[in-house]
Amino acid sequence: MIERFHSDGRMSQAVKANGFIFTAGQVAEDPVPSAAEQSRQILEQIDRLLADAGTDKRSLVSASIWLSDIRYFDEMNSVWDDWVADGAPPCRATVACPLAGPEYWVEIAVVAAA
Repeated sequence: MIERFHSDGRMSQAVKANGFIFTAGQVAEDPVPSAAEQSRQILEQIDRLLADAGTDKRSLVSASIWLSDIRYFDEMNSVWDDWVADGAPPCRATVACPLAGPEYWVEIAVVAAA
């Protein structure tokens, strides 16, 4: 069974399938010019999506992080390190690349066990 959360005509924000929850790439709802604040907003959104799907960040297995500029790596990590569950860090990849708009500095997608 596949369960979709917060879907519109283009995409779902999360999908539960085969024992996993996959989130779409999340960007800040209020993209202020701060990688730390954008990261905080995104991780709050991920917390809500995981809760809607019946799990939480302790069940993360993978995270993909995109930064519009690698200079934001340490700033994003300062927020990530405070957020990630103690003793349960997922495997993770972080890359720098252009994002959907210049106002977005951070985008994060995760996979969690259901």
